[in-house]
Formats: sequence, structure tokens, C-alpha cells
Amino acid sequence: MRVGLFAVGRLKAGPEKDLAARYLDRFSKAGPAIGLELSRVTEVPESRASSAETRKREEAVLLEKSLPDASLLILLDERGKALDSEGFASLIGSFRDSGKRDMVLAIGGADGLDPSLHGKADAVICLGKMTWPHQLVRILIAEQLYRAVTILSGHPYHRV
Repeated sequence: MRVGLFAVGRLKAGPEKDLAARYLDRFSKAGPAIGLELSRVTEVPESRASSAETRKREEAVLLEKSLPDASLLILLDERGKALDSEGFASLIGSFRDSGKRDMVLAIGGADGLDPSLHGKADAVICLGKMTWPHQLVRILIAEQLYRAVTILSGHPYHRV
């Protein structure tokens, strides 16, 4: 299964971008052995519309245009379901085994994601009850993707 990341906001050169790239590189190297490959990271600029609702709608349109046909969609949203790392790995594994070719994880901007996307999502998850800047969310989800691969493959990176 091809796994893509969609993010509102761009990572500038610096330690955050380097760390996210490091975990995505690890995922790219370890994932194919268990049927997961990094397809792409799509970054779109935050909308400059005057209202939050309009900004979220504009960003949702960009997300929908970037989705491969018949892909699975996972939204990262503060109101989503909290999973531990093993639960996240199980979700990724079940989606991989579903027969779909593509999966996209979406990270919203400062205003979050448009509510219309929730009805189209296959899963809505959160990274805890705290609010995180999108730069850190990118690092966290990249690391969790790599950790999911190690859990699914039985690698000792994830220790309980």
C-alpha cells in the first residue's frame, strides 16, 4: 500500500524538517518488506482567506484534489480517537490488508480540518488531547509510521 502525507503548511529548512525526513526515510526503507511504501508528501500553503471556515473549506478542496482515486483517508484531528502505538500499527496493518492501493494521512492547518472531511474519512485519530503545531505533528506522525512498520514486522525498535 502506498502511504502519503498531506499537510497544510510547509516545513522550512531546519531541525524539524530534518527530523521528519529522517523518520520518513526510515519508513521508506523498512516499509516495503511488509507492503507499505511512502508515496509522497504533499504540502499546501495555508489559505489566506479572512474567515476560518473559508480557510478550512479551501484547504479541504486542495486535499480532495490531491487524493488518489479510491484511497483511504486518515484525518489527524484533536477530536479524533486516541490510539497507542500498537493500536495505530494495527489500524495501518488492517488498512494495508484491506486491498486498497493508497492511504493518505491529513494534517490540517492552524484552524484544523474542514468538518466535511470527517464524513469522507476512514479514520479520525488524534495525537493526544494537547494541541500541537503542524511542524511537530509532522515529526510525530512520521515517527509513528516508522514505529508501526517496526511493530508490524516484529522489529525490536518498539519496546513495551
